[in-house]
Amino acid sequence: MPVTAFARPELLATPDWLAEQLGRPDLRILDVRWRPDGTGPAVFAAGHVPGAAHIDWRTELIEPEDTEAGPGLHLAGPERLAAAIGRAGIGDGTSLVIYDDSLGLYASRAWWSLRAYGYESARILDGGFTAWTAGGRPLSNASYPPAVAAFTPRANPRLRLTTTDVRSILGSPEVLLVDARAAAEYRGHEGNARRLGHIPGAVSVPVGAMHVPGTQRLRDAGALRDMLLKANVARGRRIIAYDGSGVAAARLAFVLALLGYEDVALYDGGWAEWGDRLDLPVDR
Repeated sequence: MPVTAFARPELLATPDWLAEQLGRPDLRILDVRWRPDGTGPAVFAAGHVPGAAHIDWRTELIEPEDTEAGPGLHLAGPERLAAAIGRAGIGDGTSLVIYDDSLGLYASRAWWSLRAYGYESARILDGGFTAWTAGGRPLSNASYPPAVAAFTPRANPRLRLTTTDVRSILGSPEVLLVDARAAAEYRGHEGNARRLGHIPGAVSVPVGAMHVPGTQRLRDAGALRDMLLKANVARGRRIIAYDGSGVAAARLAFVLALLGYEDVALYDGGWAEWGDRLDLPVDR
């Protein structure tokens, strides 16, 4: 896939490009492979892109569950996030490549989390760790902690919405809600929340369909544009992406940015929060 076909190719790193950049003094590589059983660090230790640092995005870039934020995976506060990425050697003046092994879902959530605090110099590795290893590229088992860096968070409130925000814009012709979940969840046939369905007015763009079947690589730019146009996701309106809890939605936000959409926000409370509230409207 030619990266130059995208409106913002600087957001995507190919494995070949990353291989050529290894060792660059200003480049940082972030491994966000994650396992629900907590074995992500062991996966990293067993082999990773040389020079990469690992963070547990689920605990370090997300607010703890015992806060009053409610259901969903809510963005960590500025001090918590700055400390986490600083420990990974990411700071003001560095460039970054992020990867995972899950369709770029966790990498996209990390990308959006950093962007929400003003970090704009991050790329996501297309195809992730699978694409890196498929080419026979080098792996490392070294786990030397990087030098701690200083990151200055500058929150951009335009990039993130709360449940109250979303409720206030329902029905606005200037805003389009886009549901990144699987079609069955959007239609209300399945799900984990107290209620099933979708936010009124939202259109469905399942993130899983944006990838080449059998791989973790994105489809080409033309196919992605066609998919969005069929769902009536056009430029000129503010786009609010959501899913269950802001992970697939972050992947959607990344793809939209890659294609040149400029006003895209994330509702990170997602259906975990909306579907749990009996006072909010639901469509099926």
